[in-house]
Amino acid sequence: MLHHAKTALAGAQILFVAFGAMVLVPLLTGLNPALALLGAGLGTLLFQLVTKRKVPIFLGSSFAFIAPIIAAKTQWGVGATMFGLFAAGFMYFIFAGLIRWRGLEAVHKLLPPVVIGPVIMVIGLSVANSASSMAVGKSGDTQMMEYGTAVLISAFTFGVTVLVTVFGSKMMKLIPILIGVASGYVFAAILGEVHFQAVLDAPWFAVPEFTKPEINWSAALFMLPVAIAPAIEHIGGIMAIGAVTGQDYTKNPGLDKTLTGDGLGVCVAGLLGGPPVTTYGEVTGAVMITKNSNPIIMTWAAIFAICMAFLGKFNAFLASIPLPVMGGVMLLLFGTIASLGLKTLIDAKVDLIRPKNLVIASSTLTVGLGGMVVKIGDVALAGVGLCALLAMILNAVLPDKD
Repeated sequence: MLHHAKTALAGAQILFVAFGAMVLVPLLTGLNPALALLGAGLGTLLFQLVTKRKVPIFLGSSFAFIAPIIAAKTQWGVGATMFGLFAAGFMYFIFAGLIRWRGLEAVHKLLPPVVIGPVIMVIGLSVANSASSMAVGKSGDTQMMEYGTAVLISAFTFGVTVLVTVFGSKMMKLIPILIGVASGYVFAAILGEVHFQAVLDAPWFAVPEFTKPEINWSAALFMLPVAIAPAIEHIGGIMAIGAVTGQDYTKNPGLDKTLTGDGLGVCVAGLLGGPPVTTYGEVTGAVMITKNSNPIIMTWAAIFAICMAFLGKFNAFLASIPLPVMGGVMLLLFGTIASLGLKTLIDAKVDLIRPKNLVIASSTLTVGLGGMVVKIGDVALAGVGLCALLAMILNAVLPDKD
């Protein structure tokens, strides 16, 4: 009994580590945080079912989809966006089939660093404007909070998050977003900018309001290439947790199995109305620090996430977080995503003097950030999806010459 209690407590700790990033995505994109928790819990359990509970990872909301979700909601609406997110899961199945057929080398050949790096940079930079707007208290063209107060709150939140990221302890560095948002929330409450009435009025237990997907092939084609970056991130995540535990999960249960499990999680999250899920580096860090790599702790974390999805007051509390608090965190977060794309190019020593590499990187950034849209009949491609497709085509057809 004591052993089970310790395992459950370890699972609660994993959820705590993943929590800040997990609920941030729905809060930034206007989706329901309760469905993000439910999708993460169910997605993790599905992953464990496919991989026979051999890999100690937890699947949480993916940052890679923030900009595409915002753009898709504006263009096609929430229902079509959910269908697009459901379709994005099939990219994982494609990679799983390719790896099973040709091995991991085929993925590296199709998506080298010169393709992946600029696409990740586009994912981060394409929502830079949203981060700035929220930091000054604006939602669209509407000023939701007095400008000076909003800047003060976002600057405080940003500062705390930076301090924790740079100077925090090992455990604190796993949850800089959670600490930053909590600190910003308290500061905003002191300034009288937090409204608690909705929390008081909310029921203790509430069934989340599910979003029904609406079939829209333009939204599906828009989202499908977006999944390339998190699918590659998944492969890196599986290798990273293997290095921590001393196990080769790429062979047992195999990357095809882990990708399939992650893809199922993405599909289910889209059907529910939540953001897609992905592997979390924070969880890998927690496993490394605690030395507890028992996959059962991820089962407990998933169960706790599902239970929290039905706590009405808790989800009303999340909705009460002021806009500038989220903006302050976003100023750092979205730049970090773009920096990871740059790091991909640097680590692979991509030579941008070579004409092929220069053309791929330059055109990917311009098309991805410039708002270009390509329409073929009723189907439209834009943003991350369009630039990722362009980068793959250029990489396949251009000769690799000095």
